[in-house]
Amino acid sequence: MLAVVKEAEPLAGRWRQRFDTSASAGVPAHVTVLVPFLDIDRIDAVVIDDLGALLGEHSPFTVRFARCRRFPDVLYLAPTPDQPFRTLTEAVAARWPEAPPYGGQFAEIIPHLTVAHGQQAHVYDEVEAALIAGLPVTANVASVSLFVSDGDRWHQHAEFPLRG
Repeated sequence: MLAVVKEAEPLAGRWRQRFDTSASAGVPAHVTVLVPFLDIDRIDAVVIDDLGALLGEHSPFTVRFARCRRFPDVLYLAPTPDQPFRTLTEAVAARWPEAPPYGGQFAEIIPHLTVAHGQQAHVYDEVEAALIAGLPVTANVASVSLFVSDGDRWHQHAEFPLRG
């Protein structure tokens, strides 16, 4: 489940293609709402309807990416505000507790738009310097998309408008 951020592609796209393997697998610039979600064989019409109703209760929002941040192995754009993303994640995870955010690997949800991962510090420094020159990026988040993998590439399976 991803909030696609098309507005970030002009700035981050070329870096993501080089340094984020998900980009070359078909995943657009995004802030993750919930990964992993259910196995594809569990995603039926009822799940799609439930997702549509649940996500449709939330309102569209505007977010600004004005700074870069890092996890130990990731360079990302930090969204402000980030609470709307947390709220979406918490709502979906509460409905499907068998699919905790990031498989339950992290105690805190930190919304982020990954630009590079698995690189040495000097690569992050170079990418960050280039990104800072193009910031801020403002985006309107009006939907959440469900992406599924065919084993090689990721494809949008469904899109759910935020209606509020």
